[in-house]
Amino acid sequence: MRRYNSMRPPLNGSSVSVGIKNMEEEKKTIGVRGLLAVAVVLCLCSLAVSTEETKQKQLRLKENGEFKILQVADMHYADGKTTPCTNVLPSEKVSCSDLNTTAFLHRMILAEKPDLIVFTGDNIYAADATDAARSLDAAFSPAISASIPWAAVLGNHDQQSALSREGVMKHIVTLNHTLSQVNPAGVDLIDGFGNYNLEVHGVEGSGFENKSVLNLYFLDSGDYSKFPSISKYDWIKPSQQLWFQRTSLELQRAYMSKPEAQEAPAPGLAYFHIPLPEFTNVVNSSNYTGVKQEPISSASVNSGFFTTLVEAGDVKAVFNGHDHVNDFCGEYTGIQLCYAGGFGYHAYGKVGWARRARVVVATLEKTDEVSWGPLKSIKTWKRLDDQNLSTIDVQVLWSNNTPGGA
Repeated sequence: MRRYNSMRPPLNGSSVSVGIKNMEEEKKTIGVRGLLAVAVVLCLCSLAVSTEETKQKQLRLKENGEFKILQVADMHYADGKTTPCTNVLPSEKVSCSDLNTTAFLHRMILAEKPDLIVFTGDNIYAADATDAARSLDAAFSPAISASIPWAAVLGNHDQQSALSREGVMKHIVTLNHTLSQVNPAGVDLIDGFGNYNLEVHGVEGSGFENKSVLNLYFLDSGDYSKFPSISKYDWIKPSQQLWFQRTSLELQRAYMSKPEAQEAPAPGLAYFHIPLPEFTNVVNSSNYTGVKQEPISSASVNSGFFTTLVEAGDVKAVFNGHDHVNDFCGEYTGIQLCYAGGFGYHAYGKVGWARRARVVVATLEKTDEVSWGPLKSIKTWKRLDDQNLSTIDVQVLWSNNTPGGA
């Protein structure tokens, strides 16, 4: 797999920060930490916020002051009706296939009417796909046919076919209604494929119509470690963390500037496939909603990205897939860490435990009878692929009425 940057990541769990001219005045928590970071910044000096203006017009809070995101994790789509299901009841095996995954996505779209669908990796199980491009087309087809904006990141199985990791992402961005990007515009050196951000602007006609009141960050958490001495899964690299820091600062500056200057950053949400090691801290504290039914399969080293998120100060929640029978969501150091639970029927699951999806709703503050202000709250729940498409585990992830906003 071709990489834009082959830097070794730090293995001591510290965050990767960088000094940029006048950055101390902008964000005191970010300083110079080594010549390596400084060298990379020189490559990023011309970086602008990566989202294309033409795409931003598609993401806006609705007139009812809400914006709804449907997260779909681990579809593991392969060859359609010939692909068998995994971990289903014996009575379901004969008739179950990838088409059940497609049907579930159609049901979710009809029930929730999301404003954006986010696919958080392992969209296809490429090792079982005869034609990866056709499998990708089929996997995303419900979102495309419904004409709903959608975004995708890659997991550790998407590239296990004739299409490389770069090739998979380049195919995804050609599909209708996608807001996915291969990588940020103007960035020459960055690891992975599928690092980008999207802005969600306020209600049209309000004072926030030209400001992003909700920022969405998408990152490539990689597939498998490329270092023989480090086992298992990949991690978010320094170059990606630097891009995130710079992008977050640019968005915060814009939000806290006139007109409608705000005192605090707009809330952000981060989406990627492989969970961070800090998910273990959530479990150890028992401060979570949902279930943990398998080990947390994070990288065996800590690249410090969680610390980078904490330092940035805007991200309120992180959403992952990867571990299919975990669906919990809990707070650690001011950030909610959330699994979606497995969605696809060709993906491993648990017999008798329904496939599921996570929904997130951001709601604006009503300033008077006719005007909308900044975000008031972010809530989440899960839907099960059962007879009633049951809703479970409703919880508030963030509220601006809570001290500290958490």
